[in-house]
Amino acid sequence: MSAGLEGGVRTVQYRDKGHDAERRLAEARALKGICAKAGARFLINDDPALAAACGADGVHVGREDADPAELRRQYGPDLMIGVSCYDSLELARAAVASGADYVAFGSAFASPTKPGAVRAPLSLYRDAVGALPVPVVAIGGITAANGRPLVEVGCQALAVISAVLDAPDPRGAAAGIAGLFADLP
Repeated sequence: MSAGLEGGVRTVQYRDKGHDAERRLAEARALKGICAKAGARFLINDDPALAAACGADGVHVGREDADPAELRRQYGPDLMIGVSCYDSLELARAAVASGADYVAFGSAFASPTKPGAVRAPLSLYRDAVGALPVPVVAIGGITAANGRPLVEVGCQALAVISAVLDAPDPRGAAAGIAGLFADLP
């Protein structure tokens, strides 16, 4: 993870569906510290209580998780809330109306992490950027080689896993993805 941060990763999301709460809290606290040192945001996937317990910057939730408005009431105004909206602009509009700070769509491309994930067309990202007052994040199968169209339509972030973590040079892979934003006119 440190190499990715050195390469330009600005946000890290911790996703662990295990049942060992003590281990997960210890890992989350350690990762929060690493991210804080690097100046990166730290988010927790699907577990707002863990996000609060470890001092994470935010939580990312999906369709089966808590409503952003309820999360806001329970955890306050400072917790960043992101919502997966899959391939639905209507889900995104509802998430924003409920208090989401950002929305994510995907899978943008075939994803080795979630091969059966619903695909979101490029036109959805373009429409979402034009219609929503919050940042739009693209997720799924994104690499430095295929991410440029997502950035060009206005996505403010690209969420990746294997493109960085499975790369022979994670620092270089992260820098290549971060460079997609730097190269825009």
